[in-house]
Amino acid sequence: MDEYPTGSLDQNIPLLLTLGTSARSTYDPKLSPALKDQAILIRSELPALDTVQAHALLSYVENRDASFLPANGRDGARRYRFRVKTAERSFLLPPRRARLPDGIEASPLPAVLHSPYSPLSPVSPLYPDGLMDTQWILKHQDFIPSVLLCFYDLVSEPSLATLCDNKIKTDVNNLRGLLSQSGYRTRLAVVLLSDQALPSVDGVQERLENIRRVCGLDPKALFLVPPNESQEELERMAENMLTTLYGVAVEYFRDLGRHSRKKRGRNMAPQPTVPPTSGTSQTLSLAGWNVRYDFKSAMFAEYRLEMDNALRSFEQAYENLLGVELFETIPSWSPRWNDARFLADVIAVRCLRCLLWNGQHSAAARRWQAHRDRVAEFVDRRGRGTNNYGWEAWEARWATVMANLIEKAEISDFAPSTLRIYLQPEKNVMGERLQPWELLHHPGYWYHLAAKHLCARRDLAHAMSEDDRMPPSFSPASHVASTAFTYDTYMCPQPHEEYPINSVQGVDHSHKIIECLMRARSEFLKRQQLRFAAELSLECARELTLAKSWRNVVELLRSLWQDLSFRAEGWLTIAEDLSWALRSAATVVGDASLVIAIDWELLSRSFTRRTNWHYDITRSLEGMAPQPRPKVCIKDGQLLPFVATSFSFGDEEGKAGQSTLGQLVIKSNAHQGSAPITLSNIEVKLGGSVSRIVLKHEAASKTTQHKHGAVKLSAVPLLDGAEGAEKAEPGHPDKADRKVTLHGAADLTLLPGQTLVFVMEIPLREPGETRAVSLTLGVESDAFELEHSLNFGEGSGVANIWYISASATKRIARASPNSVRVLPRPPKMKIKNPSWREQYYTDEPIELEFDLINEEVVEAIAKLDVDLFGEDTPAFSAEIDGHDVDESSSTSIVENDESRLQGVSLGSIESSHSLTVRLRLPPIQRSSRYDLTLRVAYHLSTDIGTPIMQTAVFQLNIVNPFEANYELLPRVHPDPWPSLFDYEGVADVSGDNDGAVASSHLTHKGLSQAWYLITRYASFASEDLRVMDVDIRLQTARTVRCFASKRDTAPGSPPEDAGGGGRVMLPNTIVEAGFDIIAQKSTLDDRSPATLDVSLVIKWSRCPNPSSASRNSPPINTTILLVPRFSLFGTEPRVLATVSYGLPTPVAVKVSPSPVPPSLLPRQPQLIILHVVIENASNHFLTFGLAMEPSEDFAFSGPKQTTLHLLPVSRRSVTYRLLPLGNKALPPSTPTTNVFGGAVLSNWIKPSLVVRDKYFQKVLRVIPAADGMKLDKDGGVLLWVPPDVEEDPEEEDESSSEEE
Repeated sequence: MDEYPTGSLDQNIPLLLTLGTSARSTYDPKLSPALKDQAILIRSELPALDTVQAHALLSYVENRDASFLPANGRDGARRYRFRVKTAERSFLLPPRRARLPDGIEASPLPAVLHSPYSPLSPVSPLYPDGLMDTQWILKHQDFIPSVLLCFYDLVSEPSLATLCDNKIKTDVNNLRGLLSQSGYRTRLAVVLLSDQALPSVDGVQERLENIRRVCGLDPKALFLVPPNESQEELERMAENMLTTLYGVAVEYFRDLGRHSRKKRGRNMAPQPTVPPTSGTSQTLSLAGWNVRYDFKSAMFAEYRLEMDNALRSFEQAYENLLGVELFETIPSWSPRWNDARFLADVIAVRCLRCLLWNGQHSAAARRWQAHRDRVAEFVDRRGRGTNNYGWEAWEARWATVMANLIEKAEISDFAPSTLRIYLQPEKNVMGERLQPWELLHHPGYWYHLAAKHLCARRDLAHAMSEDDRMPPSFSPASHVASTAFTYDTYMCPQPHEEYPINSVQGVDHSHKIIECLMRARSEFLKRQQLRFAAELSLECARELTLAKSWRNVVELLRSLWQDLSFRAEGWLTIAEDLSWALRSAATVVGDASLVIAIDWELLSRSFTRRTNWHYDITRSLEGMAPQPRPKVCIKDGQLLPFVATSFSFGDEEGKAGQSTLGQLVIKSNAHQGSAPITLSNIEVKLGGSVSRIVLKHEAASKTTQHKHGAVKLSAVPLLDGAEGAEKAEPGHPDKADRKVTLHGAADLTLLPGQTLVFVMEIPLREPGETRAVSLTLGVESDAFELEHSLNFGEGSGVANIWYISASATKRIARASPNSVRVLPRPPKMKIKNPSWREQYYTDEPIELEFDLINEEVVEAIAKLDVDLFGEDTPAFSAEIDGHDVDESSSTSIVENDESRLQGVSLGSIESSHSLTVRLRLPPIQRSSRYDLTLRVAYHLSTDIGTPIMQTAVFQLNIVNPFEANYELLPRVHPDPWPSLFDYEGVADVSGDNDGAVASSHLTHKGLSQAWYLITRYASFASEDLRVMDVDIRLQTARTVRCFASKRDTAPGSPPEDAGGGGRVMLPNTIVEAGFDIIAQKSTLDDRSPATLDVSLVIKWSRCPNPSSASRNSPPINTTILLVPRFSLFGTEPRVLATVSYGLPTPVAVKVSPSPVPPSLLPRQPQLIILHVVIENASNHFLTFGLAMEPSEDFAFSGPKQTTLHLLPVSRRSVTYRLLPLGNKALPPSTPTTNVFGGAVLSNWIKPSLVVRDKYFQKVLRVIPAADGMKLDKDGGVLLWVPPDVEEDPEEEDESSSEEE
C-alpha cells in the first residue's frame, strides 16, 4: 500500500505487438475477469513462422524495447521508441463498449454504452463520479497496441505463389475486419519474409502491390525481407522498418489526441448509460470531464514525445483538478478524496518528467516543492492534518519518486565523474533569488530526505495509543469512527496494521529506512562526499542495531572504522560512538580480531571513559572462545594510538666503524586506572647497516634503571644477533650478511601515564643515512597476539626531546633527530695508471693497466666494479694478475649508454702490496669520449662489517688519427671505344700496359673511362705514427667493373723508415697519394650514370717507445675513411684535353764561315702537343665546332676552325702543336712551381680554344685530363711551358720518364 499502482507513473511509450512468429513467452494483457469475458479475440489462421530469419528479426525488434531507456531527449541516435510485446497467433483486446450489468431494468429508450474505463459505465470502478484511475493508463500502455506487426512467409515457388498470396490476403483482411469490429484504431503492418531468392524484381513488385491493394494497406506498412541476408543487413532493414512504424504510431496517438480535444470542445458533460439511483450519488461534473480530457490530451502528447504540449495539458488538468469547482467540493471522508489526491500526484509526477526531459532542472525542483506545499495546505485545511504517520509516509514516497525520476533521466551533469552535488539554475531564472532547496540535487539528497520522513513516520506510529491500534473487531464502533477521522491513511495501512498491538508483524520501518539510507550513501560515495556518507553509515548502523542485524552492522561499519580521516580531523565523538557500536556487533558475531583492535584504541584517554568498564586488554575476549588464537596486526594510521613514541640519535653524524647513542621513548596516554600493559617485545626498524633493534621483556633484567615521577630510564646493552647470518668467507666479502639485528632485554611493563626511556649504543657500519623508520609493539597473552606498528614522526608529544636523566631533558635542535649521517671511512686503497695517455685512437685495441695499492695497515678483502659511461659504449673485459684465467677474465654487460662490470673478486691484498688490473676494450670505430669509473669496495680483515669504498674516475678520449680530402680528375682512356655498328661485338683491344690496368684483361664490352684520384690525408694524432700502407677499396654497381692502381709515392711524402717498417708521419703533417682508376660498363646498351663508392684504407701502428721494456712490436691497425660518392658515365658530351712535350722539326741553317760557340747559340723551345678529345656517350648524332684563336704567346699548327661530326657512342680527337714564343706573361727569371712541386723557371700559356655544340649553340667546357694543365679562374685551360733546357738526350729521357 506504500507504493503507487503499477504503471501509473511509467513513461508513456507506444505499444508494438508482433504477431505470427513463435516465441518463448507470449503476450498476456492480464485483463480483469469481468473484462476478459467481453474481450475481443484477434486471431490469425496461418501457422506461426519458425525460421531462423524470422527469429533473428524478432529478436532484434525485442532487443530494441525502449522501456528501460533513459527518460531524456539526448538519445538522438534512436529515432523511435517502442514497448515491444510478442504474441504467436492470437491476443485479446478489451471491449470497446461495456455491457449492462445484470439486474438493471431495461429502459424504454435504447441505452448508450460506454467504455468500461469510463465513469459513465456501471461496471467501471469510477461510476458515477470518479475522475481517472490506473486502468485507463494501462489501457494504452499494455492492453491496446498502437501498431500490430504481422509476419508472413512469402513463397517464391511459382506453382505455390498464387495460393500463398491468397492466404496472406485472406488472413490480413480477417485481422483488419476484427480490428475494425473492436472499435480501436490500431494500425496494421505486414512483414513478408521470402523463403528463397525471387526470380525477378518486377514479379515481386507486382505481387507486393497486389497484396497491398487487396488488403488496403498503407504503403508504409508493407515490408519485404529478402532471404539469406547478413546480420548487419537484417539489422539495417529492421531499423528502417521500426523508424517507419514509429511515424505510423505517432499518427495513431495524434488522432486520439485530436478526438479528445474535440470532445472537450463540446463543453458539456455526457450522460451515463444508467443514471445513478443509490443514495445521493451524482454524475461527474463538467469540470471533472475537462480534467479527464486535458489529462488524456497530455498523455497522448507524451506518447508522441511532444513534452512541451504534454506539460501544458498536464498543468491545465492540475489546476482544474485542485480548483474550487472540483477538489474543494469533494468531502474528505469520501473515497473520491483519495482518488483526487492520487490523480494530482500522477499529474505532478508527469509534469516533473516533462521538465527534466526539457532540461528545466530548477523548475522541476520548484515544481516538486510547490506540489508538496499545495497538498499539505489541502490536507491541513480539509483533511486529517500533517501530524500523523500517513502524511510522513506520503512525504517519504514523494521524495523517493523524485529520486527515481532523476535516476531515470540519467542527467549527464549528475554523472559521478563530475562530482556535482547540485545543478545550476536555468538562464531564465538566473536573476531570481533561489533557495538552496529550489536547486536540483543528486538522488542521494532525496533518498536521505525520504529516510528522515520514514523515521518521523515510525516515531509517529509508535506514539499512537493502544486504543487506536486495536483492530476494528475489538473496538467500539464509536472509537472506530473517531479513529477514521484522526489518521490519514492515504496509500498506507490502517493504525492497527501500521503498528499492531499484538505480536503480528506490522510495517517494517527499519527495512524501509535502511534501504533509503543505503541508496543515499551510495550516491554520496560516488561524489566523494565522504563525511556525509560516514554520517549515513552511522545512521544505518543504528537502524541495523535496532533490527539486531549484527553481521550487517559489522560489514557496514568496518571500512568506516578503519578510515582515519575523521579521527585526524578531530571527530573523536563519532569515532567513539562508532567503536562502541562496532564492538557490540563484533562481540555477537564472534569477530575476536576486531574486538581486540577496538579495545586497544579505546584505551586512549582521548575518548570518554565509560564507567564500569575494565579497560584491560587481556580481558577483551571474556565470554568468547575463538579458535585458533587470533593474531591481530595493526598498521600505523589504522586507529588512534594511546602511546606516543620517538627515537633520537645523540649525534648528528658519525663515521663508519664507530658507534653512537640512541634513545627510544614510549609514553602511555591510557586512561587512569586502566590495567598495566606488559609488552612482550619492542622492535625498532632502522634504515642502514643495522636493520632492526629487538628488545625482549625481562621483569628482572640487569639493566641500569633510574626513576623519577612517571619517567623510567633504562640503559640497555645491545648484542649482535647475527647467529643466523652467514659469516664472510675469506676472499668472498659479498657472501657476508651486512644487515645486522641488535638484541637487548629490559622491563617492558607500561603503566598508565608512564614514560619509558631506553638508552642504547648503536654501531655504525655502512656510510650513508641511518634513520629510525618505525616501531612495532608486541603483546602476547593466552588468548591472543597483538602487533601494533607506529611510524616515527614529529606529531608525537615526545619528539625532539633528549633525556639527559630521568629528571632532566633537553630539546634537540636538529631537523631530523631520528636520523644520523654516517660518513664513510677514509679509504687508503690507491688506484693508479702510470701509462695513461691523453688520447687513444680509433680502430686500435685499447689496453688499460691499473695498479691497486693497499696502504692499509692490514690486509684488505676487495672486489672491483667498473663502469664505462658514454654513447655506444662497448663491452670490455678485465684481467687480474695472479688469478686463474677462469676467475680473472670477466666481461661487462652493456645496458643503454653504460657498460658495467660488477663484483669482480680481487681476493686479499696484503698491506703495502699492489695488484694489477688490465681492462681490454675492442677497437672503436668513431671518435668518442667515455667516463671510466673504477670502484674498489673492500673490508679489512679485522672489521668485515664496515665497508670501505675507493673511487677513481678517468676520462677516455678516443679520436680519429687521420682525416683526408679527395679529388677525382678525369683522364683519357687509351683504348678506342666500341662501335654501335660492329654487330659481331666489340673488337679485341690490345695494349702494352702492365696487368693491373691492361685493357686486354677487361672482358666487359661497354664504355670505358679513366680517372685519377688524388687523396691528401693528414695526421691529427698527438704523437708520431708509422704508416705501413695506403690503398683504396672500390664499390660500384654490378654492371660496372672498376680497377685501381696506386702510383708511386707522390712528391712531398715522408721518407720510408730506415728499419723498413713503413713511413713515420709526424703530427699535423699532410701526405698525398694518387690512384689510377679504370671503369668499364658491362654492355654497350647500358649508358645510364653510375656511382662509385671509394674507401681509403690506411694501415698504421704506433711507434715503439724506446723507454718501454716490452720488445713486442705495436699491432698494426687499419683505419678506413669513407670518400664522398663520385658519379661516372654521364650522358652529356664532354671535351677532354691532354698535353705532351717534344722538339720541333729541324730546319736548315746556313753555316757561318766563322763558327759561333754553342753556348751563344739560341736555345730551341720545346714543342707543346695539345690533344682535344670529344666524347659523345648519348644516342644522338652530334655536331661540334672547334675554333682556336691566334695568340702572341705561342704559334700553333692545326685547324683554326673546323667541324666534327660524332656518331652515337663515339669519340674523336683533334691535335694542335703549340710553340711558345717567349715568356712574356712571366719573366724567365721568376721562380715558379711546376705540377710536381719543384721550383723552376717556367711559364703558363692560355690557348683560346672554343668548342661549341652547333645544335644547341652551347659552349662546352674543356676539361684538363693530364698533368701540366690547369683551369684558371675564368674556366680557361692553362698549359705549362717547361723551362728552356739544352739538348741533352739523357736529360730528355729522364724528363720524359718523369712525365710518364
